[in-house]
Amino acid sequence: MAEFDVATAAVQAALDAGARYADARVMQRRYESMSARNGEIESVTQDESAGIGVRALVGSGWGFYAVPELAESAARAAGERAARIAAASGRVAGPGGGLLPAPASTGSWSSPCAVDPLSVPLSDKGDLLVRATGTSREHGADLAEGLYQIWDTRKWFVSSEGHRIDQHIRESGAGISATVLGDGETQRRSYPSYRGQYGTQGWELVDSLDLTAHAARIAEEARELVTAPLCPAGETTLILGSEQMALQIHESVGHAIELDRILGWEAAFAGTSWLDLDQLGALRYGSELMNVTIDPTIPGALGSFGFDDEGTPAAKRDAVREGRWVGTLAGRDSAAVAGLDYAGSVRSDGWARLPMVRMTNVGLEPGPHTLDEIIAATDDGVLMDLNRSWSIDDKRLNFQFGCEIGWEVKNGRRGRMLRNPTYTGIGPQFWRSMDMLSSETVAWGTPNCGKGQPGQIGHTGHPAAPARFRNVRVGVRG
Repeated sequence: MAEFDVATAAVQAALDAGARYADARVMQRRYESMSARNGEIESVTQDESAGIGVRALVGSGWGFYAVPELAESAARAAGERAARIAAASGRVAGPGGGLLPAPASTGSWSSPCAVDPLSVPLSDKGDLLVRATGTSREHGADLAEGLYQIWDTRKWFVSSEGHRIDQHIRESGAGISATVLGDGETQRRSYPSYRGQYGTQGWELVDSLDLTAHAARIAEEARELVTAPLCPAGETTLILGSEQMALQIHESVGHAIELDRILGWEAAFAGTSWLDLDQLGALRYGSELMNVTIDPTIPGALGSFGFDDEGTPAAKRDAVREGRWVGTLAGRDSAAVAGLDYAGSVRSDGWARLPMVRMTNVGLEPGPHTLDEIIAATDDGVLMDLNRSWSIDDKRLNFQFGCEIGWEVKNGRRGRMLRNPTYTGIGPQFWRSMDMLSSETVAWGTPNCGKGQPGQIGHTGHPAAPARFRNVRVGVRG
């Protein structure tokens, strides 16, 4: 059967079994990755899966059931099972179960792709990783590693409200790293970030990274870091590069504004949020330079799509405007409970997982400065970049982050390299101290965001630029 027909059969079966609302997603995904170490290919993975997941709403209870078959009989059985689960859940769920009203969407969407990543010969991809890691090894890395990943996902969505949507999303990315072992010291440098750079793009993204051109530099910097002085401890002016800013946004803003966390629905595994809905529109989250948007429409960014997994069209909205908290990441059910008039941030990582509130592209709008101007305006501080470690409490409030590399900033100039730079803070205090922000934005992609039980891996994007923060505690040990 055609994919839309299979999804329609599943939805109808759920309605016939008593559901007042139902939707179904048929998904087909192809995945490919390759890793290399010290100039040799280490592993190649190619995987393909397909199936259908059905949601049903009976009373106030949700039910979900998925099967790895695309026959009509299997789809109808999944719809019936989802409705039975929803009926059982409704007996203990209590009042609620409303959905934000939304017009039925129909349409088709594809991510931009100039070079189909799965069409590039494996030999060419392998040669790239071998060259890059071999070059790092030749320039002093004790361990040189490289990785690329590709996802090719097709979705067909049907709902009882009349949605009929298909999407084709291709995602690619790659990265390299160099590790050097010293006397009781291990240092790592990465390019373009500690996990690589990813987007809803084709192999042209990997080509643009030019991994081999940066392989020698990261090896040499890792070796230099082994004997570099430690980042001094104390309170100082902190300048963060754009890659670390992306992680800062992800952990202390993106997760905190997820509405299911704020409502306490996502508490068992990943924690809740320090935010209170009563403060929406009034809370001072950061300085006036802080303008954070939720924008799944950014071409090529990893958190981009045409429609979320509830069929809501992608749309840009504010999360923080001139430092005030004004928006959340929401789904139709959580928005209805919270009294909001928007949704659009629900996704799952596959056909066998229940869609949930996830980050899309959550990022800072550009500021008025450049990194050079920020450094020139700083008399005494530390510049840090590329994440090495992260720790944040279950309310997304208190954090401590470590970076791969730091530099002393004295009298408006970047000085000596610093080893093991770390910083700590409390979310709103930290963001309120931001007094300079660059216009040099990069839409960083995070392909490894974990959430939910059973766990799901989300792909998120974070436009970010270098920024300066006052009176930050750095050089934290332990």
